[in-house]
Amino acid sequence: MLAPQRQALILEQLEATGGVRVSDLVRILGVSDMTIRRDLEVLARRGLVDKVHGGATRPGGRATDEPGFAAKSGLQQPEKEAIGRAAAQLVEPGSAVAISAGTTTWALARHLSGVPGLTVVTNSVPVADVLRQSERPDRTVILTGGVRTPSDALVGAVAISALHSLHVDIVFLGVHGMDEHAGYTTPNLQEAETNRAMVDSARRLVVVADSTKWGTVGLSRFARLADASTVVSDVGLPRHARTVLTDNVGELLLVDPATGESTSSSTARGAS
Repeated sequence: MLAPQRQALILEQLEATGGVRVSDLVRILGVSDMTIRRDLEVLARRGLVDKVHGGATRPGGRATDEPGFAAKSGLQQPEKEAIGRAAAQLVEPGSAVAISAGTTTWALARHLSGVPGLTVVTNSVPVADVLRQSERPDRTVILTGGVRTPSDALVGAVAISALHSLHVDIVFLGVHGMDEHAGYTTPNLQEAETNRAMVDSARRLVVVADSTKWGTVGLSRFARLADASTVVSDVGLPRHARTVLTDNVGELLLVDPATGESTSSSTARGAS
């Protein structure tokens, strides 16, 4: 396949999903890592893509840009699946949990089918749908209500009011980005306020975020890095990010999508 043909296919994939990853393009196009990186460099020079760590996004991405649920669900699927599976193992039978909107939390919800006696609070329509499909008579699902965002989150005064009246054992939050200085962020101001209310309702915060979220900064911060007792990510997380998170959160749990294995590191405040 000639370079212009590859680059055209890369742009088609980018248009469909909003972002592409080098490793996925290597598999899809059957060429080397270096070939894909050269193609992305050519496209970036032409202003057709923005290069990011491990891949590329549509050009002109801003702190207020909010991709839709369908666009995000096509990205980092193996990583999100592995993260969701590992995060589900943190849930105790009979507990009350809150789950924010997002494609990684959606993956988590699919792995909760075997946990008995759960009460789940969520502001995500897709998460509520997944939990409802499990048809467990011992499960209660509470959908907050609110104004629906492009990422299928229910946000605003109605959602916040519902969350302020509730208390849960653990909250699982997906993030638009996480950064050493900015913390955990989202491009949607109302979603940030709703996420803060969700954090306030919980005894424990667990952030679920694939490695490409590191270094991304949305318009509004809803929590500091240190507010999370646990961050569940994947082994693609850069070394510097691992150091920063290990120094700030109670526990950093990294999963390998290829093997399903996970490694954990804890700070002094998170260790028993």
